[in-house]
Amino acid sequence: MSKLRSVKGMNDVLPEDAARWHRLESTFRELVGRYGFGEVRTPLVEPTDLFVRSIGEATDIVEKEMYTFEDKGEKSLTLRPEGTASAARAWIQHSVGGKHPVSKWFYLGPMYRRERPAKGRYRQFWQAGCEIYGDPGPYVDAELIDFVVRYLRALGIQDIEVLVNSLGAGGTRDRYRDALLEYLRPHASELSEDSQRRLERNPLRVLDSKAPQDQAIAENAPDILDHLDEESREHFETLKSALDDLGTPYRVEPRLVRGLDYYTRTLFEVRGRGGDLGANAALCGGGRYDNMIAELGGPATPAIGFAIGLDRLLLVMAETEPKPTLDGFLVVQAKELRGKALAIAQTLRDAGARVDADLRGGSMKSQFRRADKSSAPFALILGEREAAEGTVQVKELATGEQRELPIDQVAAAIIRD
Repeated sequence: MSKLRSVKGMNDVLPEDAARWHRLESTFRELVGRYGFGEVRTPLVEPTDLFVRSIGEATDIVEKEMYTFEDKGEKSLTLRPEGTASAARAWIQHSVGGKHPVSKWFYLGPMYRRERPAKGRYRQFWQAGCEIYGDPGPYVDAELIDFVVRYLRALGIQDIEVLVNSLGAGGTRDRYRDALLEYLRPHASELSEDSQRRLERNPLRVLDSKAPQDQAIAENAPDILDHLDEESREHFETLKSALDDLGTPYRVEPRLVRGLDYYTRTLFEVRGRGGDLGANAALCGGGRYDNMIAELGGPATPAIGFAIGLDRLLLVMAETEPKPTLDGFLVVQAKELRGKALAIAQTLRDAGARVDADLRGGSMKSQFRRADKSSAPFALILGEREAAEGTVQVKELATGEQRELPIDQVAAAIIRD
């Protein structure tokens, strides 16, 4: 009989690895709280049409990467491949715009794409993101970009690069599409197979291609910033000025288009330049999507958001000394004292201490070995005399120092947060 294993590209996180995940998540939650974001939790499964309409049919996600299936009602459903469309659907469904002129939401959870697994790129992957509805920018755009930089720095990720661009609004995309097609058509036979297939439907995707031959051709492509309408140009200049005021370093990158069709005007990407991912790996991407809400059936509403891949952050985040998951480990001298030990453990937990015990019994030596492996800084030793007197011996495992304390004083002595 073959061994049961997790699905390829969907990974377990064991307790010894979870501490670094906790740091990613707790730092993010603490920081979004300072900025006034509220959490939204959307279902893992959504109607397939939500992603087709929002992301775009001529994208890799919709064409090749979504986990889509028919439910028993013959309705097409999809495991969410990203968070923005689901959040937008929830914002529309619950008529949030009529209650709040500006909404600031964040999310944190797993997404699913059936792409080829690689380091930091999995089929179940975790994202944290923010969405802001109702503010047309550009100052909120700059604040959101600065937020990402501050989050990464709080994690100790210093070697980053911020790229910004504008896709414009109104007729900018159409004007640029025509100019780009005029440039790319003579090179069509030199493009990758994917880019040849997309060329007429969505030529901007050629600029987003990772194929070396496509990147070489894109080097001399027309500059989208030359095709901005006046209002979009002013928006982009104000964004850059606001980033300068915030002291947020950035580089204008006219070739930055990203892979999703819903973006308008501000577009940004944050890349890491070190760690296990190698040079110039994308850690975060986002931008403005002012047309999506209306296209999904809601009122015309400006919006901007970003998503950060947490799996990728783990590969560039500095290693930190793991904090003990326990404050104390109970070592019981006699079998008859296990019930008393259980009650003491519960008393200490009620007082806020993190306490474990090996209630299987065993020798004192084996229990101390378990205490050493538990990461608890203290062993709490219960013998017959201590049980009778309402005390325990508190032994600091690193130094061997030992003292006897009444049970009601133990929690305060061992908690080291």
